Parts: sequence; structure tokens; C-alpha cells
Amino acid sequence: MIIKAVKFRKDGFYSQPFVFGGEEGAEKFDASVRYRGSLQNYLIDTGDEVILVDTGLPAGTPEEVPDEKSILYTGKDISSYMDALANLGYKPEQVTKILLTHKHSDHSGELRSFPNAQIFVNEEELSAAELQDIPNLVPVKFTDGTYYNFPESQKIRDGVYFIKAKGHTNGNSIVIAENNGLFYMIHGDITYVDEALYENKLSVVYDDLPAARETLDSVREFVRSHPTVYMGTHTPQGYENLEANRVIDLDNPVETVLAEVDFTQQKASGKYVCSICGYIYDPEEHDGTAFEDLPDDWKCPRCKQPKEKFNKA
Repeated sequence: MIIKAVKFRKDGFYSQPFVFGGEEGAEKFDASVRYRGSLQNYLIDTGDEVILVDTGLPAGTPEEVPDEKSILYTGKDISSYMDALANLGYKPEQVTKILLTHKHSDHSGELRSFPNAQIFVNEEELSAAELQDIPNLVPVKFTDGTYYNFPESQKIRDGVYFIKAKGHTNGNSIVIAENNGLFYMIHGDITYVDEALYENKLSVVYDDLPAARETLDSVREFVRSHPTVYMGTHTPQGYENLEANRVIDLDNPVETVLAEVDFTQQKASGKYVCSICGYIYDPEEHDGTAFEDLPDDWKCPRCKQPKEKFNKA
């Protein structure tokens, strides 16, 4: 088995209030502390199958233009997701299965580019706007019982397991691949950065806060008992852990390297993009109403996050 990162954005950041403030409140944390951000998903090559875990942003998603007030920034394009996959030496027709951790478009953006693959998704995500009109979805009911301390799981094949992990979204899931005595945990935004795992903090993005807490507790219990390589989507720590086969030790955190932030302004288009689900607010599609003129309590039509989660595009 070979596991690879499909890297498509770099040099982003996530502020401490965003990644730590889910339970105690964002105001308890330091907005000037910005952890390194990136975007990557993962590929599992078993030798007889190519399995993707998530499928990146939709082609054409604009870059954001952050400023000092931005609480997160997904980063600069390296390439499109599909080009990143091709750069690893894979073609869409080789992909047999896709395991979707959750609905948000930085995880589901290119599902339609793999018409021959079975797309496994927690059945609770099927009503999501991002997943409509996709014919090859396989609803997962988690009928295979416990996986160690996780109560509900589905075996995808030998060594690859889909784990129910509700909280970030109601249909959030984890993928665990077992290889050479290690457990590679590819997670659906259980944390945005590894510092939150070490510090036992939840982000401000969740559909169900008590469930998110239960899931994080289960993840921390698992990694204490099993040699786990922890692989996130939003931090370069995800692929750094993979490339080093680094096993998480909660009592000995990896030294934090903060983001180097350049707020040199690119030209903004007048559009805004939701940094959580990728929804693009285009004034031309909203009777010419500028984003700045929307009421303060306006929320993303797709993921219901507030205006502060949007960046200029």
C-alpha cells in the first residue's frame, strides 16, 4: 500500500480563535497567532485499486485575498486538484473508489470528474447541496460494528476502514488505512491544525458541538493506544506527518512553526468566497448587492456560516 498527498494549495493560515474557539469562544484566543495552512487530500494505492479520500476544490475556485482581519486563508493555488492528481501519475479512470469525509467543497469539489468510481459517503450527507445529481454515490450505513474504540465503522476492503465521526458536519467521517503496523488516520476536519489535537481544542466550525467533542475525545483515545499518523486537509502538518511516517505523541507535540503572512493585496474581483464550504458570493447574482452591504447577520446560503468566514476573491 502506498499513500500519497494530493497537494493543491499552500501558504495559507488559520488563526488561533478559529481553530481553538469552538467551546470556549473565539474571544478567548489570540487572533495574531496564525498557524500554517494548506489544502491537500489523499490517495491510497493498494496495488490493485486506487482509492481517493476526498477530491479537492472545484476547478476555477478563485483564490482569496486576505487582510489583517481575516480569520483564515486557504492559501495560494499550486494547481487544480485534477492537475495535482495527474502530477502524481494517476488518471481519473484508474480511480475505483472515493471515500468522502464530508460534503464541504474543498473535499467534494471534483467528484463529478470520476464517473466510474464508487463514491462512499455517510448516508447523512446525501441531502447536501454539494452532492446533488451525482449518480455513483454509495450510502454508507456503518454496519460493521466497532473499530477499536470507535462505535460505528464500515470496512471498505482489507486494511481500509470508514469511521463515523459526527460533529464537524452531521455526516462527517474518518478514513483509517492500516499499513506496516501503522494506522494512517485521514480525517474530515476533526481539527484544522495539529496544534488543536495536542491542545484538545475544537474549531468554531461544527454542525453538532457535543458530537464534535465526543469525536475528538475518541480520536485522542485512539492515538494514545495505536501508532497513528494523523493526516489533515488544512495544514502542511498533514503531509509532513505522512512523509515522515510521524506517529502522534500527545505528550510530546511537534514544535509549532507559525505562518509567515504577506498581506500584500492582490486585485479583488468584488466576489467573496466562503472559506468553509467554498460558496462564491457574486454581486451580479444577487441584484448587484455588494457583499459589504449585506446585513451583519447574513449567513452563507450553503453552510450557514457568518460573513466573517468569507474572504475577498
